[in-house]
Amino acid sequence: MSIQEEVQKRKTFAIISHPDAGKTTMTEKLLLYGNLIRSAGTVKGKKSGKFATSDWMEIEKQRGISVTSSVMNFEYEGFHINILDTPGHEDFSEDTYRTLTAVDSVVMIIDSTKGIEAQTIKLFKVCRMRGIPIFTFMNKLDREGKEPLALLEELEEVLEIDTYPMNWPAGMGKGFLGIFDRENEQFVQHHPGAEESYIPYKELENHPELTENGTYQDAVNELELVEEAGNTYSEEAILNGELTPVFFGSALSPFGVQTFFDSFIRLAPSPTPRKSTKGAVKPEEEDFSGFIFKIQANMNPAHRDRIAFLRVCSGKFTRGMSVALARTGKELKLAQSQQMVASSRETIEEAYAGDIIGIYDPNAYQIGDTLLTGKEKYEFDELPQFPPEIFKKVMAKNALKSKQFRKGIEQLVQEGAIQLFRDKLTDSFILGAVGELQYQVFTYRMENEYNAEVIMEPIGERIPRWLNPEQADASLFDSGNLLVRDRHDQPLVLFRNEFALNWFKDKNPDIELIDLFETNNYQ
Repeated sequence: MSIQEEVQKRKTFAIISHPDAGKTTMTEKLLLYGNLIRSAGTVKGKKSGKFATSDWMEIEKQRGISVTSSVMNFEYEGFHINILDTPGHEDFSEDTYRTLTAVDSVVMIIDSTKGIEAQTIKLFKVCRMRGIPIFTFMNKLDREGKEPLALLEELEEVLEIDTYPMNWPAGMGKGFLGIFDRENEQFVQHHPGAEESYIPYKELENHPELTENGTYQDAVNELELVEEAGNTYSEEAILNGELTPVFFGSALSPFGVQTFFDSFIRLAPSPTPRKSTKGAVKPEEEDFSGFIFKIQANMNPAHRDRIAFLRVCSGKFTRGMSVALARTGKELKLAQSQQMVASSRETIEEAYAGDIIGIYDPNAYQIGDTLLTGKEKYEFDELPQFPPEIFKKVMAKNALKSKQFRKGIEQLVQEGAIQLFRDKLTDSFILGAVGELQYQVFTYRMENEYNAEVIMEPIGERIPRWLNPEQADASLFDSGNLLVRDRHDQPLVLFRNEFALNWFKDKNPDIELIDLFETNNYQ
């Protein structure tokens, strides 16, 4: 099979949602279809407990939430599926943002009982700005929730994207009858506790128990309204991220998941060209290329290993191949390569554009690194950096553990688990995070993986603004507006609040203050 044929088989996507919307449950159901697990919560062939397959870190099992992105690969209907299951917790980290740079589309799961929630808006904004195609699954139709028309209206108003319902529900909660599958012109009937059944539209007249039901008739009227006044279906608009196909169902039942996934596989894009310093790199090019979007230390605590997650962008990967690290020009041999289902790993011999693989990191890689073969040297566009919102000073609880403390911080910062800053005057360590959970994970991992307990001293929420190095005059700042440097030695100021930021701007109009959230996040 040619490289182009292999590329067309790849579907690489992330599942995003607000906490408790059903993201991990949906992932489990898709793994069932891929024959990777026997039942939700168990890896096939394993005797493990009923933890979610995609949650591998001990703290995730204890708390019942996903705090780090997982990667799952399986075959389905002739396609090679790569799912990236991102953390949905409100205190998610940059890990989630960066994961979205490695996918070709996203599935957005919305709890139909709650509608659009804050975390969904944050993640959606990143997808929309990057032009990633978005597929929406309105979950939990087997519970009483918001009306379908109200959900579509909310989706369009809050997220500012056009919608096209691919199916339409008849009822909800205990009165849920099923969905009209518009694409396949059939009614998918809901049977609580049993498998769904499919009735072609032309045979519905033979089912008076449905057609004479008031709930069914209400749904028919709503569907007529949607068909007359709704948006026009356009695959081009879907691929441009301007129109989201909407599917109604229940991941837990499961109901409507199979029809959703079959439609998604048909509509979702295969790998497309990616921007680089030489221009667009086409996935079917002969020369291999890829970039590292995530580094995870200690996935196997017994071996203290470091795995770099690589998105293949072009050509063919083969185990043992030699590649150039574009940043340094150094040649590296990729002898240890793996495909993953969360923490379960298998050696992989080959991969193609769109695939996500894990490669052993001999402490040589950084997030955003480009790996390639061939004579032409280039780098893929820089991965977006996101400004932290909460800052804390950190120090080792036991001074004798300073070596373990520094090693732990260095590795967790390289992973992107947390951001590190150094006070310009005292050189003390300051950590920055998007949310409080990142600090809890950091503390837990420092103690359990590096045997280094830490002391945290909050300095509260701050507003970070990067500076032109030539304008980083220490005399302009004090402990209230803290001058620090990031891990790349770039200066920035942690302003106490919005008032302090505006006061400084008024007093120093010539000093350029750079807001990362506005400059390079979504480019």
